[in-house]
Amino acid sequence: MSTSTTASVSTHILDTSVGRPAEGVAVQLAARSGPLGDWQPLGGSATDADGRCKDLPALPEGTTHVRLDFAVEPYFEEKQADAQQDAPANRDSGATGVFFPEVAITFAVKPGEHYHVPLLLNPFGYSVYRGS
Repeated sequence: MSTSTTASVSTHILDTSVGRPAEGVAVQLAARSGPLGDWQPLGGSATDADGRCKDLPALPEGTTHVRLDFAVEPYFEEKQADAQQDAPANRDSGATGVFFPEVAITFAVKPGEHYHVPLLLNPFGYSVYRGS
């Protein structure tokens, strides 16, 4: 929850390759004060059955930048192996593994505002935006 001196952050993930929420993806949250400040790890969570992280840690007062780190490699290895096997890039080139093993999103925040940052994910790409 944001206050007049802090911002707040929430996120969710939709796996667009199957049209469903991505469950069980680990998400880590870090914050810094100022563009040259050191990143301060704040902890993390994992997405629930609805693809949402409802219990991310609160941001400290003075936070100006936030980073969300999504560990998507285990999700695709464990949950989407069949979808990746059939993907043309893997089938035709003999590629193995996950193309994007992690997704790191960094954004600026202002005190008193809430930032909902959804991740639209598939095995070979992703998109992110500021939601509501």
